[in-house]
Order: sequence, then structure tokens, then C-alpha cells
Amino acid sequence: MDSTASDRPPGARDRDEEGRARNARPRDGLGRPLPYGADGVARQPEGVVRAPEETVAEAQRLLDEGKPFHAHEVFEDAWKSGPDDERQLWRGMAQLAVGLTHAARGNGTGGARLLRRGAGAVTEWAESGAGRARPYGVDLGSVAGWARELARDVADGASVDAGARAPRLRG
Repeated sequence: MDSTASDRPPGARDRDEEGRARNARPRDGLGRPLPYGADGVARQPEGVVRAPEETVAEAQRLLDEGKPFHAHEVFEDAWKSGPDDERQLWRGMAQLAVGLTHAARGNGTGGARLLRRGAGAVTEWAESGAGRARPYGVDLGSVAGWARELARDVADGASVDAGARAPRLRG
């Protein structure tokens, strides 16, 4: 992938190895683009198929490190590669991680909205016939409660340190 703006003709888009448009700018821990050539945080590889337990462990590690944007990428891989009956679970978990990302970036309105949406998705999944309250050891009731509390805080203008406010997925 291209690493500097000067490597590309004016107006050209960054492309991955398969020719798909993909921004090659480095990113910070919250996924914000940095200038070309800046030191950034290593990106999560996309399209990784993991066992659900590995997804939870990797996402928790990233959340604990204050990298909820990167945890969102892990959950998104599970959402895209997992069984159809778990799509709502993983999509909801990805929304929670992105909600924390927005909250930590100072976007309280968007953060609160995504946190509430993710909490609703995982709660609905847990209450559905296919759902369970503790899939792969994740305490969905506790995670949804964390998200709703954080949504209230950020909606009220609280600033958020992503690592300090990271959820405990396995209670």
C-alpha cells in the first residue's frame, strides 16, 4: 500500500494490493488518520477469521490498551465471517466499540447514540431464541449496562479515557 502522499499522482486514491480504495494514512490509537509519514499505531489486519473466544480475547486486549477503534475491527471480522445467527451479536459489539471510540474522540452525541444502539442490539440478541446471556463468556447484561451508563455520561458532556472506561467483556 502507498505510504506517502508524494508517491501518488495528484487526486489518486490509496489502493490496497487488490486495487480496492483504502486510506493508507497511519492512524492513532483511536483510529484517527494522521499525516502521511507520521508514526501511527499498527492497524488490525482485516478479514481475519477467529474462533469466537479469540475474538473476545483480542477485542478485550485492544479495549484495555485504549484502542476501541481497533477492537471494533476485530468484532467486525466476527460479524462478517461468523454464523448468520450471531451477526446481530457481533454487530452490536462492534457498535459498542465504535461508540467508545467516538466518546473518547469527544463526540458525545455520536458516542452516546452508538453505545445505546449497541446495547440494544446485544440485549435483543440475548433475549432472542438464538441468543444467550453469556455467549463465549461475555456477560451481555453487564456490557449493555456499561454502555448505557457511559452513554449517559458522555451525553452529559463527560470526557472519556478509552482505556480507563473500557468494558470488562467477561465480567
